Amino acid sequence: MRNKKFIDTHIRKIKTLSEKINKNITLMEICGGHTTVIMKYGIREILPDNVSLISGPGCPVCVSSQKDIDCVIELAKNNIPVATYGDMLRVPGTRDNLEKIKAESGNVFEVYSTTEVISLKNKYPDIVFFGVGFETTAPMTAYLLKKKICVYSVHKIIPPAMKILISGNVKIDGFINPGHVSTIIGVKEYKEIEFPQVISGFTPEQIIRGVSMLLELISKNENKVVNGYREVVRNKGNEKAKRLLNEMFSVEDSEWRGLGNIADSGLEVADNGLNAKIKYDKIISSVPEPKKTACRCGDVLKGLIEPGDCPLYRKVCTPENPKGACMVSKEGSCAIYYEYGK
Repeated sequence: MRNKKFIDTHIRKIKTLSEKINKNITLMEICGGHTTVIMKYGIREILPDNVSLISGPGCPVCVSSQKDIDCVIELAKNNIPVATYGDMLRVPGTRDNLEKIKAESGNVFEVYSTTEVISLKNKYPDIVFFGVGFETTAPMTAYLLKKKICVYSVHKIIPPAMKILISGNVKIDGFINPGHVSTIIGVKEYKEIEFPQVISGFTPEQIIRGVSMLLELISKNENKVVNGYREVVRNKGNEKAKRLLNEMFSVEDSEWRGLGNIADSGLEVADNGLNAKIKYDKIISSVPEPKKTACRCGDVLKGLIEPGDCPLYRKVCTPENPKGACMVSKEGSCAIYYEYGK
């Protein structure tokens, strides 16, 4: 049951602030969960004409580089058992996907939790876990590393990408920061980004309140982060989880789909013996660089276009037949627009 009085109060506040600012304002949400709620409940349609919401790189499956996906597919083709979360199975590689290799060879395993990987290791000692996600899921992968399970990591860190987006081709006036990521890293990590930001929860009420809080920052020319999700987000975040990440990973440059190589934005396996990229270098070193395709997933992730602007969207690219990563995951902008768009 929605809190109509709460929503009406903040919509009125948004209208008043937008009139006070008196210019076009673009706010970017950096979480697929936020995009889902925004689209499902029509939040964009109830905002003033000069306030726009655009989707950013909030889907970890989507931002994983094409080269990394091709490399993991190559491992599976070479009889290296691979375990990963379900969405990664359907992300198109340059030629195949992991789902196809699973059907052909049985070397690929879909898991719903890291504890399943531990069970699989008893039968497949050489199993590699394809670790994907932002700071939210990385602690679970770190737990596997402590259990001496080999990992191919494409884990990403959100704040460095936000800095790149600020200096990109799209003029952004403020960020709706991801709630789940923030439960791990806290508020403190965002403070070095001098830009209007609000950490938001996931109900329509919380997101609408987040928009009004952002507009208030913009109206006052305050470049800072505000915690609008105090129910679960603390200033220092989850310190136990962060200690685990620091123990098992090193922070290194990382390739993001659409955004390119971003300095200090990836979590790489610190133990070379458990790092699949090093352990199986001879196999993946032969994987060629991916060729450019008509898919514009990268531009969607940067906020340059909406999914409908891609020539493949709804024509040949659908959830049943995805041509790009953004149509695979439920957190991908294209999949969300497909389900909830006009």
